Amino acid sequence: MQHVMPNATIRDVAREAAVSVASVSRALNGATNIRPELRDHIRAVADRLGYVPHAGARNLSLARSSTIGVVVPDLHGEFFSELMRGMDRQASELGFHLLLMVMHGEADRGVTALHAMRGRVDGLVVMAPQITSDELFAHLPKSMPSVLLNCAPHEGNRPELRVDNVAGAVAVIEHLAAGGCRRIVHVAGPEANIDAQERLRGTREACARLGLDLRVLQGDFNEDAGTRAITALEAEGAAYDAIFAANDNMAVGALMALKRAGITVPEQVAVAGFDNIPLTRLISPALTTASIDIAEFGARAVVRLVGLIDGERDDALEWRAPIVIARESTRQPTDNTTENPIRRGDRE
Repeated sequence: MQHVMPNATIRDVAREAAVSVASVSRALNGATNIRPELRDHIRAVADRLGYVPHAGARNLSLARSSTIGVVVPDLHGEFFSELMRGMDRQASELGFHLLLMVMHGEADRGVTALHAMRGRVDGLVVMAPQITSDELFAHLPKSMPSVLLNCAPHEGNRPELRVDNVAGAVAVIEHLAAGGCRRIVHVAGPEANIDAQERLRGTREACARLGLDLRVLQGDFNEDAGTRAITALEAEGAAYDAIFAANDNMAVGALMALKRAGITVPEQVAVAGFDNIPLTRLISPALTTASIDIAEFGARAVVRLVGLIDGERDDALEWRAPIVIARESTRQPTDNTTENPIRRGDRE
């Protein structure tokens, strides 16, 4: 005989099923990241208790908005579109909506966004690489469940996901060196951006260890920065045989500028980027890049945040180690490549 519980809540289902509220939410909202047998068990318990999910009733009983706040530094470029795609898909599966605020590269806007989210969201995903850790934690509501994405390094344990930018940059430099490249130009990202800083550090460390010449040109993560870098290098007749840009947007700009200048890629100059945005597979030649699954990265942040909202303990730091996706824009280790850098006169 079924035991129906009048006005059963999601917490009643979680207690009876001996699982977390987050697991109940995933099972009843059709999420795919739950074992089929566990999903069936939870649904059976919900049926037995007579629990009927209802957004309005759920929000009232849990004093929730069913909204997740997301603070990101920018929306320009495919990286952020992929990140938001993963977040939005996962949030929808778990019965949440997203409230987005964009910093546009300005730390003050990030602080304003954190204050503006108070009372409007159940939790926060914060990607604010321009804000120092002291400033971030001074304005991040202490009672607000939050997950950090690639924020500035800090002391203490907080729920966080980070890309291992140093390891990714090292892997790219090692790939370029294996293809015979010896004079590397790194187009760096914004000086205040932690991702850019870490990618530059990995580039410097790998070049020093492998005995490669390195020149660093300042960029800003936008495609035009890659174009400007090539224009400057060609104007002075610089000797270089590889461009490693700190993100794919700048690498694409460099690649297009090299083609316009009549410089063949990768025979004369190899080009690599970072992020593996969808465009990298579509351009010609296809771009070698350091890759993480950007959409999965965003989705994982949402899953962890919903767990925090539902009372789960979580103070872990998760790392994502990029791998090099070798495509046509770089020489492969099996090629018969020269160790001499291509000079301006050699191309004519």
